[in-house]
Amino acid sequence: MATKDEMLKTVHQLNEEVKTIFDTNDGELDSSTWEKVKTNNKEIERIEKLIASAIEQESARKSAAERGRLPGPAAQEAKANGNTAKTLGEAVVSDPEFAAWRAKVSPAAGHVSRNAFGNSPAFNVGAGVKTLLTGASATSAGALAYPQFLGVQDMGVSMRPLTIRDLITTGTTDTDTVEYVRVGTFTNNAAAVAEASATSGSTGEKPESALAMSVVTETVKTIAHWIPATRRALSDASQIRTYIDQFLRYGLEEKLNDQMLVGDGVGENFTGIMNTTGTTTQAWSTNILTTTRKARTAVRVTGRATPTAYVLHPTDWETIDLLQDNEARYYFGGPSVLGTPRLWGLPVVEDEGMTQGYGICANWKLAVLWDRQLTQILVSDSHSDFFIRNMVAILAELRAAFTVLRPAAFVEMDLTA
Repeated sequence: MATKDEMLKTVHQLNEEVKTIFDTNDGELDSSTWEKVKTNNKEIERIEKLIASAIEQESARKSAAERGRLPGPAAQEAKANGNTAKTLGEAVVSDPEFAAWRAKVSPAAGHVSRNAFGNSPAFNVGAGVKTLLTGASATSAGALAYPQFLGVQDMGVSMRPLTIRDLITTGTTDTDTVEYVRVGTFTNNAAAVAEASATSGSTGEKPESALAMSVVTETVKTIAHWIPATRRALSDASQIRTYIDQFLRYGLEEKLNDQMLVGDGVGENFTGIMNTTGTTTQAWSTNILTTTRKARTAVRVTGRATPTAYVLHPTDWETIDLLQDNEARYYFGGPSVLGTPRLWGLPVVEDEGMTQGYGICANWKLAVLWDRQLTQILVSDSHSDFFIRNMVAILAELRAAFTVLRPAAFVEMDLTA
């Protein structure tokens, strides 16, 4: 069998022959010349495989011979632990897979075969490197790394979407009491009337209708809360002031949102829609879809208004959204349908402040929030002994009144069978 050097020389000669053929023939090669090229290439591939095998065997022999190169006690310890003391470069060069790949792409003393290209093999150092610098270790390169502190990144922790203010009418007031006239039931006796034929009697008499009105008074309510902080905290961490302000503002808006829906009217609470006298009730009827459709009709017929939206607890809307027919097809399109949720042609607004198991269909513009004082943020050290302790109280408050102009146009639905 030829030696490795002899095989490398043969490969080099065959490559030169192929190169000369292409250099001396500018056009297409004739059939005999092309066969010569293919024959040379096949022979090159065959010899390269033999060379790669020979180099792999040689590398394996060298690796076996090089084990235990550490002098004295260090060598004995390495052998006992199954470790070798090679540098990273030595470990790579002596790896059998790397050696075989190198022989394939450069079999002729640095000359790369035109038929052998590709990526180098993955190389696993394993125990070939005794001490590896790693960023994960506190005793290695990780000791030089330190965390980057970014402070508060999510200002909306536990803050849910608030929706009711966007549905209703918003006005302003300059007093502490809002008084208005609410139109109640009316009797419409309008009719076609014949011309009077006599000076007395009922002929030609016009019918009388009735319109009930009442004066409603709503007082302005205050919603407020506060949080303590040290002067140093506000001075050294300016971001905390932004976070506190946003947290306090959100707290007011969340309470206001829920008060407009379910406030019980006791003490300083709003009288929310669900507790307003005169609203229309839609009892459970057959199923949840039938119930919600009848509520839409009740807004038109009983409330004499055009409905603008449904407000449902997210869990109740999920129940509706997952309804299927007898063939397991989603009534509302299933998970592939995107966009604003709609029910019976109206937008569906999900609000966690809505009592689960109930919902409201209404003309929401007939509810009005009267702003007396928009949200204010006040800071003071005059609370308790805060002045001598370098502390401050950060207070947020708003003042507003809430009215339902036409209660009958708000239909409360019972969504539980």
